Order: sequence, then structure tokens, then C-alpha cells
Amino acid sequence: MLYNLFEFLEQQYQFPGASVFQYISFRSAIAIIFSMGFSLLFGKKIISYLRRQQIGESIRDLGLDGQKEKEGTPTMGGLIIIFSTLIPVLFLARLDNIYIILLLITMIWMGFIGWLDDYIKIFKKNKEGLQGRFKVIGQVLLGAFIGSILFFHPDVKVRADINTVSNEIESLDNISLHKNDIKATLTTIPLFKNNEFDYHMLIGWTGIDSKFTWLVFIPIVIFIITAVSNGANLTDGIDGLAAGISAIIIFALAVFSFVSGNINFASYLNIMYIPNVGEIVVFISAFLGSLIGFLWFNTYPAEIFMGDTGSLTLGAIISVIAVIVRKELLIPLLCGVFFIETLSVIIQVSYFRYTRTKTGVGQRIFKMAPLHHHFQKLGYHESKIVSRFWIIGIILAVLTIVTLKLR
Repeated sequence: MLYNLFEFLEQQYQFPGASVFQYISFRSAIAIIFSMGFSLLFGKKIISYLRRQQIGESIRDLGLDGQKEKEGTPTMGGLIIIFSTLIPVLFLARLDNIYIILLLITMIWMGFIGWLDDYIKIFKKNKEGLQGRFKVIGQVLLGAFIGSILFFHPDVKVRADINTVSNEIESLDNISLHKNDIKATLTTIPLFKNNEFDYHMLIGWTGIDSKFTWLVFIPIVIFIITAVSNGANLTDGIDGLAAGISAIIIFALAVFSFVSGNINFASYLNIMYIPNVGEIVVFISAFLGSLIGFLWFNTYPAEIFMGDTGSLTLGAIISVIAVIVRKELLIPLLCGVFFIETLSVIIQVSYFRYTRTKTGVGQRIFKMAPLHHHFQKLGYHESKIVSRFWIIGIILAVLTIVTLKLR
């Protein structure tokens, strides 16, 4: 919105300073300040409103220390994250960019599904919330939509030849040789030279034409979005854990988005250049600012919980960004905390069912799953658990960024 306004002012009236809005770094800086300020200024008012409406968390008794004290803490705090992201993005991002459109749709769609789940839990007094199959259906529909757009939309391309480098550093208009942009389902294989992999190779050996690659590409996108979204949901179990880990992941994705969308850095790092993808750094910056602002109220002892409104949205946004910048194969490393939390649940449930079938009595590997509850059962305070998980998240993010040059 403001981008188009200042572009008009510069072209028609040579308005002083208007050209600065062409730069992603400037708009990203404004976006993170705007979103952080909005979440900090209005977060308290939103919390007070939720308290007055008695929109509080209903806590199941899991036998954990300090659990009952959380009863009645306002939930649906994901609304703070969503609104604090959407407002600066609508003002500062280029809304004609296909990647920005996809991220806006993802946030609104998954935010609605999460809100519906929280609404059923709170107002319908149903602790189970929205039935699991409906959540999965919503995630599958989103994945099918995102996968279809990324495969079929003409603006989704990669640069086949980046030897010719523009003189501009970060202007959105530094793309001069569009003839080298191609439609391809390429992604990046980390740690390998010539590390581009085409999904068509999964079916190409059968002789099937590349135009049918969507038969494998779309299901893969569906799986990624569903897995990461549910992983974030499982991680949201103690104060500040999901929001903090997500902020770390999002920062790393901002680095990947910026270098992948800038022809100079892509050429220097010898990585895949993706035209127009740099614009999502504005969205990511707003999202990061909203997460930091939300953490002000969500760290121990939490004044508000994000609920499924926030956790489902976090995972979906992270997965869609990873797919957009062709770094989805790095998700197990970058989202390692989500991964181990999900894996702990799968292992716990599988082992319990296996031992119950074999011996008649189900046994457990962990004291409780997801994994953060296991450490709570061991006597660790939740603030220490969160801090250490954050440290692990930072280490994983650094290792992920290192893959830009380590091949």
C-alpha cells in the first residue's frame, strides 16, 4: 500500500526520500519495529479484553508442578501475533507479489482453523476442541492450494543463470534478465556441491513428462505443511517455548529469503536465485517482531497463551516460507525442536501400543510426551527447559545457515 504510494510520489513528483521504499531492508526494518510496537502496545489491552470475556485456558490435570496456577490464563493470544503481522505487511509489502499473497492466505486460513479450535474449547466447553480430522483436512487443503500455486503460477520461477549480476544491491527492480528465469520444481540438497534436486526425478525414470510433476510435488508440500504445523502445536506446551523457537527459526529463514532473493548474494554464495522472493523478508520481519512482542507476555509466568490460533499458524507459516525459498529439506535440522517433540510423541504412543499388544500392559519410554513434559516430570523448572530448548534452537539455526557455504 505505502510502497505503491511512494512509488507514485517518486515517479510523478520526485518526492524527496520516496525511493527509499523500494529497498527491502528499509521496509523490513520498519515492519519489525511496527509489529513489535503494535504487539507490545495493544497486547495488554487484548489480554484485558480476553480476561473480561473469561476467555481462559482450561487445564487438564497432568500432574505437573504449577499446572493448576495456569487455570484461567487468557488464551487465543495467537490473535496478537496475527494482527501484529498483518497490519504492517498490508502497509509495507508489495501486495502484488505472489509469495506475499500466499503467506497472507496461509496466516488467515490457519489462524481461522486454530481460532475455531480454541472457540470450541472455550465457549462450547469441549476440551477436545475441533476434531483432529477437521484440522488435518484444513492443513491438507492449504497444502494442496500452496503446492498448486507454486507449481502452476507463472510468477514462481528460479534463475537458471546468475553469472550476470546487477549493480544494485537490494532494490526490487534489480532483475534485468528475465529470459533466464525458468519454471522448475527445483529444491536445494544441503551439504552437497551442485546441490539442486528436481522433484521430476522422482517420476522422470518412468518416462512421465515434467508437466505431471505436480503428482509428487503437491503431496510433498501437503506433508510438509501438515507435519510442521502439528509439530509447532505439540511444542506449545509450556510458557514461551513455541513462540521463542519459532522466532529463532523465522530469523534463519529471513537470512535464506534475503540471500536467495538477491542476485548478488546468490551469485557470491553460488546458491539458487529466486526472483521476487526477497519481498517476503518484509513479511518475515513483521512476523518476527510480532513474536518478540508476544513473548513479552508469554514468557514465564505467562499472562496469555497463544492457543491453537497461534501454534497452528506458526508451523504453517514456517513450512510455507521454507518451501517458497526451496529449503524444505533443511526443515528437520532448522525445526529440530519441533521434530524431536513430534518424534517423542510418535515413539511414546507406538511403544505403548506395541507393549500393550505383546504383554497386555502398555509401557512408556518417556515419563510423559511431548518431550518438554518429560523434563518437567524429572523436576526441571519450565523456565530452565525453555531456555535450554532455545539454546538448542539457536545452535540448529546456526548450523542451518552454515549450509549456505558448507558443501
